Amino acid sequence: MTLKQLRAFLEAVRTGSFTAAAARMGITQASVSELIRKLEDEHGTPVFSRGGRRLVLTAAGSALLPFAEQAVAAADNAEQALRSVRSLRGGVATFGLLRNAAYYLLSDLAEHFHSAYPEVRIRLIGLNSVEVASAVAAGTVEAGLVILPIDDAGLRVTPLLRDEVVYASTDPERVAEPVTISGLANSRLILYDAHYGWKDPTRRQLAERAQLAGVRLEPWIEVEHVESALSLVARGIGDTIVSRAVAESGSCPPSVRTVSFAEPLYDTIALVRREAEVLSPASRELARLAQRMLLTRD
Repeated sequence: MTLKQLRAFLEAVRTGSFTAAAARMGITQASVSELIRKLEDEHGTPVFSRGGRRLVLTAAGSALLPFAEQAVAAADNAEQALRSVRSLRGGVATFGLLRNAAYYLLSDLAEHFHSAYPEVRIRLIGLNSVEVASAVAAGTVEAGLVILPIDDAGLRVTPLLRDEVVYASTDPERVAEPVTISGLANSRLILYDAHYGWKDPTRRQLAERAQLAGVRLEPWIEVEHVESALSLVARGIGDTIVSRAVAESGSCPPSVRTVSFAEPLYDTIALVRREAEVLSPASRELARLAQRMLLTRD
């Protein structure tokens, strides 16, 4: 069963004759008849009753009709998607980036996209995952990358990868063995993303663990940026938590050492978009490029 056979079948249904279907398709009536005949021969059953002035569907034809419509529509949509990417000549692509996007090599996203589509304007909004998810749900940003968990009402969430979250300190004794949630509660904790506080996805995971363990996490110092937290840790003022991507980057001071949690903790990075909404060609391509860069990073 081929798409050409299904197209001929649908046109015959819509027009009521092979002759009219042939005119719509730009081929001969004999070609349409042959396409339908092969379709019927392959499956051993007629799809039309011949004889009247207008073609009438058989039971087999009626059963085939909705699937033929779906298959042809899917093929047409696929062709349109490819054409839209090839014809990116303008418009604006909007995309939300997760916290610390630069540590996942996404700082080059704008350059890569602009190189491929120089006539498309780009809006890259770097926010905490809480705000990215909210902006996507509200429709002010078409799609974005976030750290889970988030409030996902009205969103389609596609998990992409996990990055371990580790405990960071300059005190060798503090990183001599995996850290428990109780040990974390007893540390002089420096946390970043002060504006979002315990709404931050990584903090939410920690808060849930602390609640189950019957302990309370109360940071000594809160700052906005991970670099500020690491600077304070490097001075021996306290300890923090960071993802592996941050810990293994050049921004992490050499004196700062890390250790895993006794029960390993992970940031899950996901792509979010609104449910049942088609992305604009430019934003769809930007999302595809961001996903590829994230998954193929060294």
